[in-house]
Amino acid sequence: MTISLRRARTIIRKALEKGRELNLKPLSVVVLDAGGHVQAFEREDGAAPGRFAIAHGKAYGAVMLGMSGSAQMARAEQQAYFMAAVNGVYGGQVVPVPGGVLLRDKKGAVLGAVGVTGDTSDNDAAAALAGIEAVGLVGEA
Repeated sequence: MTISLRRARTIIRKALEKGRELNLKPLSVVVLDAGGHVQAFEREDGAAPGRFAIAHGKAYGAVMLGMSGSAQMARAEQQAYFMAAVNGVYGGQVVPVPGGVLLRDKKGAVLGAVGVTGDTSDNDAAAALAGIEAVGLVGEA
């Protein structure tokens, strides 16, 4: 199973709605497929133009490592050399903080990842989870 463009767009729309509901700063949201390729991206008005790279890095690390941004951050704190090596392998594209959320189907298979940036990392993750839950999938933050 893959993540369809329709579902990816819904995840983004619902994540942005959650951000507005929580009165968060302008968000940027990307949805990657299981191979780490961009399926969809949106940046709210007022969000910094460099936010694509951050959202992408959060999601890319999640899908490539098979671990959430929170788990990556914990790993970086415990073994900084490991995350430095990972970032070297992936050309500096990994941003190991909350807001990179693995996207799974109900059976646990990884379909991709969602990356959200713009507010605090924990708020970014909450927005991502809201989008994922809205399409009936499971997020691992």
